[in-house]
Amino acid sequence: MTRVLVTGGSGFIAAHVILKLLGEGYEVRASVRHSGRAADVRSMLARAGVEPGDRLSFATTDLERDNGWADAVAGVDYVMHVASPFPAGVPRDEAELIRPAREGTLRVLRAARDAGVKRVVVTSSFAAIGYGHQPRRDIHDERDWTNPDAPDVQPYMKSKTLAERAAWDFIAGEGGGMELAVVNPVGVFGPALGVDLSTSVGLVKALLEGAIPAAPRIWFGVVDVRDVADLHVKAMTDPKAAGERFLATAGDCVSLHQLALILRENLGGAARRVPRFELPDFLVRLAALRLPMARAALPQLGIVRNGSAEKARRLLGWTPRSVDEAILASAESLIHLGLVKG
Repeated sequence: MTRVLVTGGSGFIAAHVILKLLGEGYEVRASVRHSGRAADVRSMLARAGVEPGDRLSFATTDLERDNGWADAVAGVDYVMHVASPFPAGVPRDEAELIRPAREGTLRVLRAARDAGVKRVVVTSSFAAIGYGHQPRRDIHDERDWTNPDAPDVQPYMKSKTLAERAAWDFIAGEGGGMELAVVNPVGVFGPALGVDLSTSVGLVKALLEGAIPAAPRIWFGVVDVRDVADLHVKAMTDPKAAGERFLATAGDCVSLHQLALILRENLGGAARRVPRFELPDFLVRLAALRLPMARAALPQLGIVRNGSAEKARRLLGWTPRSVDEAILASAESLIHLGLVKG
């Protein structure tokens, strides 16, 4: 049986990647930072109706330490490197994000190469593609790279860019014949399986709880986590995916106000605290004088960064769900799991 290592196994995307792999008959080893997280992963899978038994095993690893990685990759055919820090706010020291993202990626790649792994799929982000440029009308694709030195590029965007660049440089110089493919999702929505939420699903939670009284003019791409998992598996197995990066998006960007409207129009009373109004930019700037969250939003006000998934569709036959379906799946799962306060 083909065995796949999935790093960061308790995370939102990783849990869905594990589900997809198990559903297609693979044996999965999931890396977790603490052994106690293994039970959390199994609980998330059980909520999705899957009991993997001995087809799922665990390894305890840390992106900032060498210990455990040789055992994690032993006997593995493929690696899905999904683990990466993604904070809700902006850290005081950008190294808190950049170091584990970049060095952790290289640590995984070295271990995989030494173990004779066939191909590694790295979960990067649109954050490594669409930022640090002058606003433009044309659509971003896989040929674009974020400029990490631009003044409006935040630490998370910089960490994903530097980590992915390091991965490609490693394969070119030290890969020893091991193959690499990269998946670059936009904002990842879709069904939650537990309390480990993506930042995007956390945004839906905040809207449902009334934590955002009015919507600033912020735009973002949307993709369903189930489709991101599907693209990972396609990138792992398809010969055409070797040496390629794939931007994952369900369509054009939506604004936070449009997201709120999707919730209000489809969820009835469950969306009664979702904001009705879009917040003028001058009020966001006033709020930024006191609120760190508002300050973080300032560089993104009114900027639309659309991306194209044409390459994934053409080369790998990838067909994502709609934007509305991804957003509503997030909200419905949060309500079902009792994760929306009140």
